[in-house]
Amino acid sequence: MKKFLEEFKAFALKGNMIDLAVGMIIGSAFTSIVNSLVNDIFMPVLSIFTGKIDFSNMFIALDGNKYPTLAAANEVTATINYGSFITQAINFLLMAFVVFMVIKAINKLEKIGKASEAPKAPTEKECPYCKSMIPIKAVRCPHCTSELEK
Repeated sequence: MKKFLEEFKAFALKGNMIDLAVGMIIGSAFTSIVNSLVNDIFMPVLSIFTGKIDFSNMFIALDGNKYPTLAAANEVTATINYGSFITQAINFLLMAFVVFMVIKAINKLEKIGKASEAPKAPTEKECPYCKSMIPIKAVRCPHCTSELEK
């Protein structure tokens, strides 16, 4: 049992596990931000283009009767709530789009940061005789033993 606990401790405290935990915490916080962006900003704009369609009251009552609202239908019979599915599909597409745009912006910022770094000086050169890569300060090729020009 002691060996099992030691193995579990080693597994749980690995860097990857800690990174995963941090990622999950940040991911859940990010989810609330994206949900707010979709529900509070994008969905109202989308409702302008769809004529303020209320997808939440789109359903099929399984008893074959017509009901004015989903709540009224659920009191009497089971329903297939395809309007809720449509809403969730739209939310997913909008969330995927928002995440894509955020990741794209982050990648652009990373490229800007990398572009400002000065390129490093070369540390290797090619041997003119055997075409192997050798240290730049070498005076003799370690592969073909040729003397190199200074």
